[in-house]
Amino acid sequence: MDDWPPKAASHPDNEPRRDLRSLPKAHLHLHFTGSMRHDTLLELAEREGIALPDSLVSQWPPLLSAADEKGWFRFQRLYDVARSVLRTEDDVRRLVLEAAQDDARDGGGWLEIQVDPSGYGARFGGITAFTELVLDAVRNASESTGVGMAVVIAANRTRHPLDARTLARLAAQYAGRGVIGFGLSNDERRGATSEFAAAFSIAERAGLLSVPHGGELLGPDHVRTCLDQLHPTRLGHGVRTAEDPDLLTRVVDAGIALEVCPVSNVALGVYSDLSSVPLPVLLEAGATVALGADDPLLFGSQLAAQYATMRAAHDLSDAQLAELARMSVRASAAPETVRTRLLAGIEEWLMAGFEP
Repeated sequence: MDDWPPKAASHPDNEPRRDLRSLPKAHLHLHFTGSMRHDTLLELAEREGIALPDSLVSQWPPLLSAADEKGWFRFQRLYDVARSVLRTEDDVRRLVLEAAQDDARDGGGWLEIQVDPSGYGARFGGITAFTELVLDAVRNASESTGVGMAVVIAANRTRHPLDARTLARLAAQYAGRGVIGFGLSNDERRGATSEFAAAFSIAERAGLLSVPHGGELLGPDHVRTCLDQLHPTRLGHGVRTAEDPDLLTRVVDAGIALEVCPVSNVALGVYSDLSSVPLPVLLEAGATVALGADDPLLFGSQLAAQYATMRAAHDLSDAQLAELARMSVRASAAPETVRTRLLAGIEEWLMAGFEP
């Protein structure tokens, strides 16, 4: 799905379109395990003697659909296999560095990478030790690539809500020291969202952003529950807010940004095709949208390709794409110096014209 350059290659006025990989942008929805490069997965699996499912080898990216429990189980199994190949500290550092390099290639100047330490704690000396390893890897990768980086610690909604409280306290411990938010991920259809409210209160008291998933596999009713119970700063996905005009107005009025991941929406069967992703509805209503790649390992599509697919599917102008990039920066937790630099770079991208 990460074909480049995108098929839509000209403006309505027949001028060549600007290169989306040189458009400065922030990346707010990227999962730690799912950011792994496919080649890295293959290499580490071979090193460890791990047999990979055919869908992660010859059929990559795998054909996925989460329309039913069987589909989500298959998705989760592939995720667990990918997690299993990370065995050493160097593996973790490599994953983080390569994620930063991939974003730098795609114009990313700020990256918030989302990680659930409970999935790795047993192998890396506990959730605190693993979190410190990730934070150190993030600092080193940022220095190496020039991409500003921070961490969102995310609980898994298929686990007990008490586990989420433990992770919220962990996130609070590192607030201001590389952790900027607290999330809630995995299948929206499992677990009671209200039972995670206490964990989000812990994170909120620590000054962390509230960034739960909501409004992808479930519709407006679950978005409403997230708003009432978890008080989100941003919603992971949130795209199905478009189905309820009153709810969409509420989200816009509250200034809640939506982390929209078009390619994964289609891959998981939420929408039949990219033209059905309701980005125009969200933008017309005044919503703040930050495009994200979600899990490039499983969906085969990096950051700039999200902009390219929406350009092609909805005939977006370069000015509209630049505004999407601005919104990603403004919705981020990036320091003011980084925001200023990226916003200035977006204006330069618009003003620069085209290569002859």
